[in-house]
Amino acid sequence: MSTVAARFPPVLVGALILHQAVLPDLRLFGVAAEVLLLVAIAAGLAAGPDRGAVTGFVTGLVADLFMHTPFGLSALVYSLTGYAVGRFAGTILRSTRWIPVMTAAVASAGGIVAFAAAGSVLDQGHVVSGPLVTVVAVVALLNGLLSLLVIPATRWALAGDEPRVLAGR
Repeated sequence: MSTVAARFPPVLVGALILHQAVLPDLRLFGVAAEVLLLVAIAAGLAAGPDRGAVTGFVTGLVADLFMHTPFGLSALVYSLTGYAVGRFAGTILRSTRWIPVMTAAVASAGGIVAFAAAGSVLDQGHVVSGPLVTVVAVVALLNGLLSLLVIPATRWALAGDEPRVLAGR
């Protein structure tokens, strides 16, 4: 069994518990953080576009189980966001600790805007509760703060699956 198959499920379950049980009670201006979107963003930052897309798809499907939107909408948006962050992450320098935090905040804002846009296209105007500007700003702020915990956890969960090269061969 690969290390990712063993490590990622506990991280996903922990994120789901935060998303469904803890963070809805910790709202700022009536808006909660989007931890499952943040896991997709963290996967893109930690492991590149392919893992970001796959992780986004999985976390999006999990989010869709608890939302009253068309099934697959979150999976689509989260996978595109994870992929885009992974593509972008290869072009940025990581010399300071705040760059991944800012990337997570900006990508969270972009993910919420993409979610609202996709919902509008599907005639689902209710996908974002409250004024979009407020929701985007609060999610970006909260996800930026939570990224200090989620990025290292996701990096740990997705690490160690690279092919090993035997010494002397």
